[in-house]
Amino acid sequence: MSLYAYKAMDADGRLVFGRMDAVNPIDLEMRLKRMDLDFINGDPVKQHGFGGMKITRRELITFCFHLEQLSRAGVPIIESLADLRDSLDNPRFREVLADLIESVEGGKTLSQAMAAHATVFDGVFISLIKAGEETGNLTEVLHNLTESLKWQDELAAQTKKLVMYPAFMGTVVVLVTLFMMLYLVPKMVGFIQNMGQQLPMHTKILIATSNFFVNHWYVVIGLPLLLAVAVAVAVKTDPRARYRYDAAKLRLPWIGDILNKIILSRFAGVFAMMYGSGISILDSIRTTQGIVGNVVIREGLQRVEEMIGDGQNVTVAFQNVGLFPPLVIRMLRVGENTGSLDEALANVSYFYNRDVRESIARVQAMIEPAMTMAVGLILGWVMLSVLGPIYDTITKLKF
Repeated sequence: MSLYAYKAMDADGRLVFGRMDAVNPIDLEMRLKRMDLDFINGDPVKQHGFGGMKITRRELITFCFHLEQLSRAGVPIIESLADLRDSLDNPRFREVLADLIESVEGGKTLSQAMAAHATVFDGVFISLIKAGEETGNLTEVLHNLTESLKWQDELAAQTKKLVMYPAFMGTVVVLVTLFMMLYLVPKMVGFIQNMGQQLPMHTKILIATSNFFVNHWYVVIGLPLLLAVAVAVAVKTDPRARYRYDAAKLRLPWIGDILNKIILSRFAGVFAMMYGSGISILDSIRTTQGIVGNVVIREGLQRVEEMIGDGQNVTVAFQNVGLFPPLVIRMLRVGENTGSLDEALANVSYFYNRDVRESIARVQAMIEPAMTMAVGLILGWVMLSVLGPIYDTITKLKF
């Protein structure tokens, strides 16, 4: 397909300008016609416009909610998609819905039409829509998807909150340190050295550190950046490096435990939704492996899938892999014995989600005083090293 810049006219006679992917001008005209737009002209352009616009999770939430409401009201799926298409502001999403309408009109199911847009609808989304179509519970599946996407959005916000706050505070500490070592201390060094007295060891260390920062600032600033780029490239290209990196994240003090809970909460919530929608346990585990975002936990889920495939029950498989603590294992065992495994998994997700919120609040309460103490220690070291010799000189003066 090529990206076309088009000019068209809507039903009210107003000119509409935009960009859309199409095979050729005739295909472009047909696509615009499905959007109730009369094609005027269009020219191909480079692929840098709306075709690359991202479709956010919030837009997917709106899509699922509106489709659920229209489906519950008995509106046919094609008409529902057409109404949704006309109400969207994102041109890229409008284009995707136009293609869904075209595919459904051509005889495909909604899940089959969505499968052609894997970058918009992931494997979990498509599997759930397919299960809803096969069981006749599409409306309920859309409701569950809406709630799940809202929950994932909240979980993503919590994860961002966990990472961004320490990063911000760490940046402040680094900037304060650079300011003192590159500007403040060098201004005072000449005065201290001209006093002509023996300097204490901590003052000599401060001066040597400041001189290193001033004379080798490119190493101080460039080396961490180079290391970060090297790690990013290694993680992206080498599976072994990615495994060690993901394992190291889970071993970080305080933060690693929270990240582990966030991942398992996401897994349990989606697994419960898929299993409750009629998808088999093995298919649910296999599909959810792609959403955990951590190689270590994904390999653990792969071992769980193999154990269940070999005949072990769900509780024993999770217990042998060691993904969940004993309390969660007991919840799974009760759910499996009573035939309500989906409810047990939903409780696991709720348990972890609540624990994550409380853990993030505790970590944030600890980070602020820790960073303040770090800045205070650096300032104290500088003041002691600078003012100490000055004070010693003043006390030796005779009036």
